[in-house]
Amino acid sequence: MFWIQLILIIVLIYFGSRVGNVFMGLLGGVGVGIFVFVFGMQPASPPIDVMLIILGVVLAASALQSSKGLDYLVIIAEKILRKSPSNITIIAPIVAWIFTFLSGTGHVVYSLLPVMNELSIDNRIRPERPISNSIISSQQAITCSPMSAATAAMIGFMATIDVSFSKLLMITIPATLVGVIASSVLTIKKGKELHQDPEYIRRLEEGFIKKFERKEIKDIANSQKWSVLIFLLAVVSVIVLGLFTGLRPSWVIEGKVTPLSMPYTIEIIMLTCAALIIIVCKPKIEEILSGSIFKAGALAIVCAFGLAWMSNTFILAHQEFVEENVAQIVNRYPWLFAVVVFAVAALITSQGATTLIMIPIAIGLNLPPAIIIGAWMAVNANYFLPVSAQTLAAISFDTAGTTKIGKYVLNHSFMVPGLINTIISVIVATILGSIIL
Repeated sequence: MFWIQLILIIVLIYFGSRVGNVFMGLLGGVGVGIFVFVFGMQPASPPIDVMLIILGVVLAASALQSSKGLDYLVIIAEKILRKSPSNITIIAPIVAWIFTFLSGTGHVVYSLLPVMNELSIDNRIRPERPISNSIISSQQAITCSPMSAATAAMIGFMATIDVSFSKLLMITIPATLVGVIASSVLTIKKGKELHQDPEYIRRLEEGFIKKFERKEIKDIANSQKWSVLIFLLAVVSVIVLGLFTGLRPSWVIEGKVTPLSMPYTIEIIMLTCAALIIIVCKPKIEEILSGSIFKAGALAIVCAFGLAWMSNTFILAHQEFVEENVAQIVNRYPWLFAVVVFAVAALITSQGATTLIMIPIAIGLNLPPAIIIGAWMAVNANYFLPVSAQTLAAISFDTAGTTKIGKYVLNHSFMVPGLINTIISVIVATILGSIIL
């Protein structure tokens, strides 16, 4: 029965990924319904904390977006890139990582791609190198940013096995950053030099490559600066309160001093952040719920409701079988779990959805926390099949034609930097986890 129901989950995930978007979360609810009404399984509790953390984070990020704070962050990033254009292959991915870490969304990198393309061509550097690495690094940062939906979900899950928010960041921040730097260094000479690339030469001769017209930066409104400042203060507050438990309010409950939980802390700070941005910066209030960040966050909440609930219900029903059989195999070969996480992430191209499916299973398998966090780094696999919005945007912005999908599809520009990032991040996170936890 365990294997039959596991196959059912796989089938639901497959069909959900084919349609995509909100349908994946809805099929998770269908899975719960089949387990309860057909197989008579007792449903697990919906992941309320996970959903509320995601909602709080998304509201704060949406308020920042509606106040044009993200536009201001892009302007800052462009200035950083222009200071040392000859080193763009190293600097661009790090900048993409930093700004995704701060904002919680990889979408911020889109606005930087034309700048990377221009600076690369002007300095006779193959645009594929900084562009492909920056796309990957912007996704890597999602698994360490306290502002991302995937990390918000991970915080909620880890809290159930007593892994604090601060320890999670102490593992994931260096793990992803080491992967980003290693990939940038190892691919600094990837592909032919620009002046030797036949596609670039062809486009240059046929006049397809034109001088980049730099748009003048308009005056930056004070409201944009204030929105970024408020948002960054909220991020710092979350990190500080996560690191120093004593700063949080505490109460004596059943004779034991109990501090305010980290999920509640994040929810309170994020709601307050969103409210302060609205009060101080006065954005168009209707844009907060209609912006791209809120829509992506709402999708993550729906997926949490359906997919995580389905995974939790499945594991709860088979807990004894899992502990006696499956857990032994995975504990003996822990790298297997990372491979499965990578495969699921490559199929559904969503870090958040993969987190919601796989982490409850990992917890149900009683895997060591270090193994769970290490394998979680493999959720950044949406580059494997070059069909995601990030990869397609990168290809379109490279006017030299160096960033591309290869003849055999999988030999595309993102595969090498992506695999380097994933493998190194998984290894570093697992090692750090075994030391810190």
